[in-house]
Amino acid sequence: MLEQLLIFTRGGLILWTCKELGNALKGSPIDTLIRSCLLEERSGAASYNYDAPGAAYTLKWTFHNDLGLVFVAVYQRILNLLYVDDLLAMVKREFSEIYDPKRTLYNDFDDVFQQLRKEAEARAEEMKKSKQVSQPISNNMGKKQGQVQKSGIQGGNKKKSSGESGNDGEDGENLKGRKIENGHTNGKNFAADRLPSMGNVNGKENVSSNNGAFDVNKLQKLRAKGSKKVDTVTNKSSKEEPKKKVTKKNRVWDDSPKESKLDFTDPVGENGDENMVVVAADEGESMMDKDEIVSSDSETEEEEDVGKDSKIETKKKGWFSSMFESIAGKANLEKADLEPALKALKDRLMTKNVAEEIAEKLCESVAASLEGKKLASFTRISSTVQAAMEEALVRILTPRRSIDILRDVHAAKEQRKPYVVVFVGVNGVGKSTNLAKVAYWLQQHDIKVMMAACDTFRSGAVEQLRTHARRLQSHVRSGGISLVKNCAFTVEFTEIPIFEKGYEKDPAIVAKEAIQEATRNGSDVVLVDTAGRMQDNEPLMRALSKLIYLNSPDLVLFVGEALVGNDAVDQLMKFNQKLADLSPSPNPRLIDGILLTKFDTIDDKVGAALSMVYVSGAPVMFVGCGQSYTDLKKLNVKSIVKTLLK
Repeated sequence: MLEQLLIFTRGGLILWTCKELGNALKGSPIDTLIRSCLLEERSGAASYNYDAPGAAYTLKWTFHNDLGLVFVAVYQRILNLLYVDDLLAMVKREFSEIYDPKRTLYNDFDDVFQQLRKEAEARAEEMKKSKQVSQPISNNMGKKQGQVQKSGIQGGNKKKSSGESGNDGEDGENLKGRKIENGHTNGKNFAADRLPSMGNVNGKENVSSNNGAFDVNKLQKLRAKGSKKVDTVTNKSSKEEPKKKVTKKNRVWDDSPKESKLDFTDPVGENGDENMVVVAADEGESMMDKDEIVSSDSETEEEEDVGKDSKIETKKKGWFSSMFESIAGKANLEKADLEPALKALKDRLMTKNVAEEIAEKLCESVAASLEGKKLASFTRISSTVQAAMEEALVRILTPRRSIDILRDVHAAKEQRKPYVVVFVGVNGVGKSTNLAKVAYWLQQHDIKVMMAACDTFRSGAVEQLRTHARRLQSHVRSGGISLVKNCAFTVEFTEIPIFEKGYEKDPAIVAKEAIQEATRNGSDVVLVDTAGRMQDNEPLMRALSKLIYLNSPDLVLFVGEALVGNDAVDQLMKFNQKLADLSPSPNPRLIDGILLTKFDTIDDKVGAALSMVYVSGAPVMFVGCGQSYTDLKKLNVKSIVKTLLK
């Protein structure tokens, strides 16, 4: 039975609901559909399943893009109603005829809906009956065909036996000869049977001919022509002189500085230890506090692409028809009109390292949002599709919640508890290095940081974090003359505390004790370093799930490389799945944010950011773009979108 059917605008105004149904839905399936599908560009899917306590719903929907209307039907998943799609199509057709943007009440549509519902149910019943009737007929036909085949095989065997006895064994010898020849050609010279241009292979020809298969004379002529072509090609290639060996030259970069010595180690003197300590203070301001300027270089390229598309369209349609459509506007966009532009966009996204599955879903969602929409005057389909894709990408990459960590840290400080951040991810992505970058950025905002060495699995992990803690010195800035040389501000150096228990310890217990120690010492933030683990390693994923469940951190950061393509989808999906499956809590904690590393090595292949955000729904909170402590910045959504569509 249909639970609910409602019509609302894209702005969220409910125009009509079926009063006769009036069933109280358990949970909030409509709100979840809007948040999880429609706003995240997953509207290209056919349906959406919603699980609530005591109920399981399936939601189906359709759009009227020209009017900006959404039609949603909700029914129990176990029923599997066949008439919902037809009913939505009929409701869409009838309601669009009476829709008025100034009108908000449509009580007179109840009678129309009842009639449409009866028609849809009657069609579904007829379809069921026709299927039931066709099934026994097809079974009977299958039995008859089986009997005919058996009789045919028996008759063939009889004829075969009589033929063999009449030929006194001559045909048997010929068959043996054919088997040997076919085995020779199929095994060693397979291409000789398929390609006539190869001529005679090893001086042998397959003379045996099947009756009625092809004419041998035609085959010999084709082989003769092919052999002539091969001879001419070999003669031309023999005349060409061998090319000289190209020696490899050193690459010269346009903006590279002059060559200098690569030994940057400072001479150790009396103050050698002081030089190592002052390194962090001389790093400068973190890039997190700087605004990135977006250039508009892609606009010219977009215009060029539009020009190319327009030339292709004029060639296909003709000058007059394309000019008339551009002036008057196309009546309604159809899926066939959108497919060429969407295919080009999909290929472009995949070249920018976006996972293939995600690029396809995005194109389906954009097609669903544009299908049936009227094309405005003096606009082209390619530019309309690109504008819709740009809006979709901005909507996906823009965080849906606050990612201001400094505000959350101060809120936790008022409650007299430390703000806990756990860094998780696969092996070798740079968790410890970027943890140190985050610590340096927090230091610049006068926040006391403690590091927790919870990577008790990898040898050298504790020593690596200890080195970062020694190099990163917390400095307190105040106005006036500096006490260290002639700097513009006073710098007071103290080491960052690091909590460690060595190796082969339970990381969950180490993290818990670190948080307790931070509470006693008055530290504002605890940065928890964990071991790198592959998404398929169940023992390590179980230990990570225990750590998160036992300590309930304020932020779980997934550290991922910007170099990955399709693997980003697999990593994040399995990390979230394992954290959900292995957690003893009924409401498990999943990944809250993403830290993208090695962003300076990918040029314009920025698709990993889109893949990770689309799969997890978590925002990109930090971007690592270098090897120094200052090389940490925010994700510029506009810059990423322009790079993806460039």
